[in-house]
Amino acid sequence: MLITITAKIKLVPSQEQIDLLQQTVQTYCEGCNWVSSVVFDMDHVIQTSLHQLTYRTLRSAFGLRSQMAQSVMKTVMARYKSMRTSRQIRSKVVFKRPKYDLVWNRDYSLVQGKFSVNTLQGRVKVPFESKGMEKYFNGSWSFGTAKLVSNHGKWYLHIPMTKEIEPASEHDIRQVVGIDLGVNFLAVSYDSNGTTTFVKGRPAKDRRRHYQQLRKQLQQNEPSLHAND
Repeated sequence: MLITITAKIKLVPSQEQIDLLQQTVQTYCEGCNWVSSVVFDMDHVIQTSLHQLTYRTLRSAFGLRSQMAQSVMKTVMARYKSMRTSRQIRSKVVFKRPKYDLVWNRDYSLVQGKFSVNTLQGRVKVPFESKGMEKYFNGSWSFGTAKLVSNHGKWYLHIPMTKEIEPASEHDIRQVVGIDLGVNFLAVSYDSNGTTTFVKGRPAKDRRRHYQQLRKQLQQNEPSLHAND
């Protein structure tokens, strides 16, 4: 049995590496939007014809390396395919937040305890925070296509990791309990025995309302209290 989780690895790049990563993801995003325009203007596009239409421009006009150009095409095609599969109204796919898809052992890898990431200027070895992530690097997990993203000035690799585990037998399963949190009912639990339990939220709502009113009164009285000082 295979399980897949997405590990969020925080990178610790130098300022020079930050500038290079930013340039790379921005150019990658611009390339995706241009290819998206090409795909949208055509009724039907297959991978081979898209390669003929866009590869040279991605390489020359955008300055993308060969593997990046191929990745851009696959990223765009995947988004349109997902739209078609979910039967959404056909519209032009727009890539707003710069991201960069990296294939394991082609665009990124682990070298001497650092992530080697392919950029517009070649590979850079970027340190990362490994604390709490040790279990993912013990050799039992396989790495998938990652996304390089920036969030509030911090850089991350979102890596899908897959591992094979032993399936649970019926004897290993004791009881399953589901809990739904809410307002009118703070919690509603349901277990595999068919028992449903409701935790009413009325007392908590009344107490919250009481303290909100009390807080409002105290804030209104605050100027007069200062005036008497």
